[in-house]
Amino acid sequence: MRDHPQEGAAAPDSSDARPARHAEHGDGGVPAPDRPSAAPHDAWDDSPCASVPDVWYGRATNRFQWLLAAIGAACLALGIELAVDSAWSSGDTPLVMAVVGCVAAGLLVLFGTLAFVHVAVRVDKDCLEVRCGHMGLPRRRIPLSHVVDVDFAPRVTPCHWGGWGYRWRPEQGTGVIVRRGEAVILRLGDGRTFTVTVDDAEAAVRCIRARLGLRPKPARGAA
Repeated sequence: MRDHPQEGAAAPDSSDARPARHAEHGDGGVPAPDRPSAAPHDAWDDSPCASVPDVWYGRATNRFQWLLAAIGAACLALGIELAVDSAWSSGDTPLVMAVVGCVAAGLLVLFGTLAFVHVAVRVDKDCLEVRCGHMGLPRRRIPLSHVVDVDFAPRVTPCHWGGWGYRWRPEQGTGVIVRRGEAVILRLGDGRTFTVTVDDAEAAVRCIRARLGLRPKPARGAA
């Protein structure tokens, strides 16, 4: 006995045998563009931006240092005044000691303050360079090839480093601290760190991380 199609059933149509082809093609049979796969959960929130400048410049200034520089200049002037106009009846030795002490203290304070009235930071494709004061001394140049990571510090104070200037602490490494506030922290391949206070430090960190091909850090305030 032969099977017959049920009465009223539609005869199979050859056009119905191709449902998958329409699923794989767009309208009119034209292949649909490939759809990107879903991004992984831990994908980067941001990628190195094409707008990273060729050279990034930053500065930080501490005008309070001018007051200390004035004190140093006063000490220097006092030493010169003693050397030129004073005649001590007790002998020359106390006079010489007073003059040398005032001049040495004045020069030390002047250099220690004027050198750190401001700091200039420059980041290019090869290195980070730090220049202090109007003469650019002291100067520190760190090749980016020596940097393994870089972080943003929202608040660094001289109290953390024991004062202003070019500092070193065993647990913190070296740093150029000219004022309180935000800073860039470089972590070097030899295990040491270098910190420099600079305005718009977050932009410097983004620039360095982009050049190193490192994953961007979450923005401040992000959960």
